Amino acid sequence: MDHQGEFRRAALEAGIPDDEIGRFSRHLRLSIGLFGGGGGSPVGRFGGSPRLPVGMEWPSAGDVPLPLLLSVDCGALPRVDGFDLPADGTLLFFVRQEMDHEDSSGKYARIVYVPDGTETVVAEAPVSACVRDQIDLCAELKAELPLWLQEGDEDEGWHEYWEDLEWEDMSPFQQQLFRYMEHDLPHLDELRALAYGLWPSGAAIAIGGYVDDEVIGSIAEQTLAGREKAGEIPAIPIAQWYSRLEEEKHRLTSEWISLAGEARVYEEYRTSFVIRHDDLAAARVDKALAVTNFEAP
Repeated sequence: MDHQGEFRRAALEAGIPDDEIGRFSRHLRLSIGLFGGGGGSPVGRFGGSPRLPVGMEWPSAGDVPLPLLLSVDCGALPRVDGFDLPADGTLLFFVRQEMDHEDSSGKYARIVYVPDGTETVVAEAPVSACVRDQIDLCAELKAELPLWLQEGDEDEGWHEYWEDLEWEDMSPFQQQLFRYMEHDLPHLDELRALAYGLWPSGAAIAIGGYVDDEVIGSIAEQTLAGREKAGEIPAIPIAQWYSRLEEEKHRLTSEWISLAGEARVYEEYRTSFVIRHDDLAAARVDKALAVTNFEAP
């Protein structure tokens, strides 16, 4: 389905200029929300036991088996422009969350892609703790925007941040974003409401969409530090570090996409699997990164 065309037609009917719709649409992404208890056909499962290729051992980190978090049938998921999931086959997401939270090596998380036609068998778990209760999942589309374009949210603090920051205290990059919102997107509130109205979702798990701000911030920090160390860029003065980090985060949002992520739930672990667009298009899911956070109230 032509989702961009659907949005454009609706926005034109609302009287919004075509050029502004185009500018807004460049930032609009659709993710696939997964939820249990729906009446539609299942597109995946939370928990349960995986179907692994015959002869493949249960994924583990040394002698630590990794529980199956989620499995999705790529062929059953809605197709979304700009999100190059494999056309068929199954993606299996394994993670030992309490260990991944404490370890940044990535060894406690694994994604397995099983192409259609592969001979598989229901795997027997090494220990019962590897098998979560199984919940069948259905899909719905969800509109997403980068954090700086989202509506005011007390949890994120972004709206309050813009309101309280004086113009002279903004970095040049922050001023650039503010001018863009004020002058290039005068109908931002209407466009945002229209997108959320077309594709609302309160799903607890999302496939695709924007990388969590905390995760993309961590990637940006590592990227800048690595480029500094390699001599690719001059050393960044401490006073300019935050501004440069914001710019790097902004740049990286076009390179990275969320492959699977859990919604924020307090006093629970949640894992985000993220990947570069080009790696996903080539089905190089082994290049994905996993980040597990524990959300405290």
